[in-house]
Amino acid sequence: MELTAHFLGSLADIGATQWDAITGTDYPFLRHHFLYGLEQTGCTTAETGWQPCHLVLHDTRGIVAVLPLYLKSHSYGEYVFDWSWADAWQRQGLEYYPKLLSAIPFTPATGPRLCLRSDVDNDSAREQVWQAVLDAVRQFASARQLSSWHVLFPEESVAMQLLAEGIHLRTATQFHWFNRDYRSFDDFLADFTSRKRKNLRRERQRVIEQGLELRTLTGNEIGTREWEQFYRFYQMTYAKRSGHGGYLNRAFFTETAAGMGEQVVMVLAYLEGQAVAGALYFRSRDTLYGRYWGCEREFDCLHFEACYYQGIEYCIRHGLKRFDPGAQGEHKIQRGFRPVRTYSNHWIADPALSDAVGNFTRQELPHTEAYMRDAASLLPFRES
Repeated sequence: MELTAHFLGSLADIGATQWDAITGTDYPFLRHHFLYGLEQTGCTTAETGWQPCHLVLHDTRGIVAVLPLYLKSHSYGEYVFDWSWADAWQRQGLEYYPKLLSAIPFTPATGPRLCLRSDVDNDSAREQVWQAVLDAVRQFASARQLSSWHVLFPEESVAMQLLAEGIHLRTATQFHWFNRDYRSFDDFLADFTSRKRKNLRRERQRVIEQGLELRTLTGNEIGTREWEQFYRFYQMTYAKRSGHGGYLNRAFFTETAAGMGEQVVMVLAYLEGQAVAGALYFRSRDTLYGRYWGCEREFDCLHFEACYYQGIEYCIRHGLKRFDPGAQGEHKIQRGFRPVRTYSNHWIADPALSDAVGNFTRQELPHTEAYMRDAASLLPFRES
């Protein structure tokens, strides 16, 4: 199989049909509409530090593989923290940025990264594609004197494949909810110890006592008004928390997210008929991804209700198997979200610094494993 690599400065250079034929459309964050929408709305550009340079691999029949790829001039919006590595480079008189990143911008959701055409279905062909991708990325990085290439939140099989190729593996922890064929929210709570079950019910009752009503909307049920309301909540909450209006702009929500159809779920909280807060989710065939939250007023326990409990109810109602509510958050444990491993891989150009990063990741691993065991011991379930 003769393979040729091309790097795309924009997804405008490839049609949605061609791209989606390789990536599929079930995982929402790799859809051409989503990634190109981030470009079109100005969220991922050279000016924002997210310059697209997606890798497309061709054979004589056409596209055989694609890899999302960005030139990054900073480490914001990644959720795998490498600031200490950047400092180490600087102390050595070297430049850490720009670097190469294979990830979904602003989205710490595990999923496909290197996507292969369906007929690449045997070990020999897959190995050949992998080697062509690795060679192309290394040559690209070398020609531009880039410090490194990072693959964030790949599926475990990809992470292990990259580790086998000598690319450092790093693990971290998120908290996900798993549907054990629950028939209702009360059926889910039946797995809890009595005290934990009462605490959670008290939180949900507190939302009702404040006069709040929650409504779940999907796809075309979400109109322009709701998108504008949600963007306002998102922007206000980011400003209070981080001092800026967030990584995403109005156009992303009203144009890109609004065009995702039934893969978008919005929960809005109303007080006396007026929307006061909201949570935005995306979904695949079997997984719900909690992504963004915002409010114009603070209400007791509303964040838990809109971002977690409504998501759990949605999964039960629609038969989804997993709920990934986003990064971090030990407070999720007592609400029934189990610790899971997440992965990242890191190729470092400089041999000495690569050795240092490799030592760091190996020393970090037992601490991550111990943290996961401790977190699992705090789950509210009776069998724990």
